[in-house]
Amino acid sequence: MSITVSPYQPAFSEEWDRYVHQSNNGTIFHLRRFLSYHPEDRFQDHSLLLQGPKGLLALFPAAERVVDGRRQLVSHPGASYGGLVTPIGLSFKNSYDLVESLIDYAAGKGFDNITLTLTPTIYNRRLSNYVDFALLKHGFTYLKREVSSILFLEETPEENLAKFTPASQRAVRKAQQSELELRFSQDYTIFYDILLHNLKRRHNVQPTHTLEELLRLVDLFPDDIRQLGAYLDDRMIAGITIFDANPDVTLAFYISHDEAYQQYRAVNLLFYEMICWAISNGFRYMDFGIFTVSMDPNFGLARFKESFGASGMFRDTLTLDLT
Repeated sequence: MSITVSPYQPAFSEEWDRYVHQSNNGTIFHLRRFLSYHPEDRFQDHSLLLQGPKGLLALFPAAERVVDGRRQLVSHPGASYGGLVTPIGLSFKNSYDLVESLIDYAAGKGFDNITLTLTPTIYNRRLSNYVDFALLKHGFTYLKREVSSILFLEETPEENLAKFTPASQRAVRKAQQSELELRFSQDYTIFYDILLHNLKRRHNVQPTHTLEELLRLVDLFPDDIRQLGAYLDDRMIAGITIFDANPDVTLAFYISHDEAYQQYRAVNLLFYEMICWAISNGFRYMDFGIFTVSMDPNFGLARFKESFGASGMFRDTLTLDLT
């Protein structure tokens, strides 16, 4: 198949986002509306449109960067997931042709390397590893394989609760019998203070987004980003910032609590409430995020997420040297 690869232009923004919504594996993180929250000078955007004989076949949200003097084409650094955004029903042959065309384009433009992070398989409307195979067949190798915590949603919350460990089930029941009130709210600033304090104290790191960036995203996606909080005497003591990544998967992007109120087990109850909400809104999976960083495992975080019945799935980053 003859495939034409061309750089993204702002005039294509509506067509781009429309394609993401109709694609097999597109998420909120692939949308131009999402990527636009970054300041223009933060990344050198080099996103691509791949056109086949019948029109747009795939997208590649990407940026250009220089590392050790080598010019790289990388999955967009401003997004959790990247890789090729492809249509439902993409054929094995077309997958092969897409990867070949991406390599030819990058080599022709003088790039020394391509590095991309694939969207985990649960985000596919129709499960497929065609693109993974094509990448490996063309010489890509794994740069890292992070493990993300995934929960399959059953038909009822009770079935999901049965998958909790006994200790986690007891914690939910204890929290249900307390004075805690759970509700969705716009208290992002209050939650962010809790999050900031926890990350600084535990890991000496900052959240992925500044508060201003998070509020900007909330303005951009009022129907897809929400704040679930646990309140004691009208004071937020824990919360989850939820990103609805696509119609099948909802993501617990930020999770944090005030340790002064640890005895209330608010996070356990919040997860159960999120499960109830996700099932009632037709989601198939919950993504609790990675518990490895550069393949360094956090066993305590893994055990915590496993206590809710979650298991692990790869979030793969692959790379190919062109020179």
